[in-house]
Amino acid sequence: MKITNIVTKTLTAPLKTPFVTSLRRVERLEDLVVMIECDDGSIGYGEGASTPVITGETMGSMVACIDYLKPHLLGRDIADFDTLLHLIHTLIVKNSTAKSALEIALYDLKAKSAKLPLYRMLGGTKTSFRTDITISLGEIDIMIEDAHKAIALGYDTLKIKIGDTIEKDIERIIAIDHAVASTIKLRLDANQGWTAKESVTLLHAIERQGIIAEFIEQPVNAYDIEGLKYIKERVQTPLLADESIFGVRDARRLLELEAIDYVNIKLAKTAGISHALALADLCKEFGAKCMIGCMLEGPISVSAGVHVASAKADCISMLDLDAVSLLASHPIQTEIDFNESHITLNHAHGLGVVW
Repeated sequence: MKITNIVTKTLTAPLKTPFVTSLRRVERLEDLVVMIECDDGSIGYGEGASTPVITGETMGSMVACIDYLKPHLLGRDIADFDTLLHLIHTLIVKNSTAKSALEIALYDLKAKSAKLPLYRMLGGTKTSFRTDITISLGEIDIMIEDAHKAIALGYDTLKIKIGDTIEKDIERIIAIDHAVASTIKLRLDANQGWTAKESVTLLHAIERQGIIAEFIEQPVNAYDIEGLKYIKERVQTPLLADESIFGVRDARRLLELEAIDYVNIKLAKTAGISHALALADLCKEFGAKCMIGCMLEGPISVSAGVHVASAKADCISMLDLDAVSLLASHPIQTEIDFNESHITLNHAHGLGVVW
């Protein structure tokens, strides 16, 4: 299977409701789809979301990165897989989402050539998963209404977007906690919205109310390592790092400093599947729980995340792969069953996606 062409297309899809965090507001999905074509007619699919406030990438920069790498990949055989990955990661630095899209497409092709589902090729056996769903930042009554809608659809874990003023966020969390059943788990995500001292103030306030969230995600700036450690040493709520961790080196530093409890793995940050697998292995070494998350992505990227979750089910115990459920519609055909909180893999070769 030799690579004959690499094509990029834009995937657009409407959201059911706007996606709002402390960093941004998004009205519709706009992702880059990468298709790697081979001489036997096989096509590998990859995808990346433009998230400039996190990865620094735009649609234009991702296309430019792939165009730059394309001539170095054309004519090469999928069997020379390690060389292909090496070229992607050494010929250009940064550009983690563009690299991820290329990697996902290559892994799709490699699994198809082996006539295996990707998760099986990676050593996974687990096929059934539960994900949380995001409740966007907004007015309290709207967030409560969205929480009730999610629970009615079968979700038992809600990821609450916060990162506004501390006073308003405390009010939000207490109101939502009181409004939902005691069987519902809350995850809190501030998207770098607070200082370390503000984070401790908020967490102490809700902990005094008996509210211990499953975790607080990235409350401070991505580069505020001291702030993360300051928070962890002073609160009961587990601390999960997202934007602070793009790869193994970032995670190792935070875990060695005992600055965090959990790690959020996202393919768009790790620059693809290979580094995501390595990051999961590192977390297992430290005994740190992992969550696999996503940007605002379509079914191709999210499917890749589910396959990785299966491959590393021994340490990835939490899923935040709700992006497909946030879409009103999309044109991607997928063999993976995305049924709200329930995601099920099957035996389709590769990723199990087609456009």
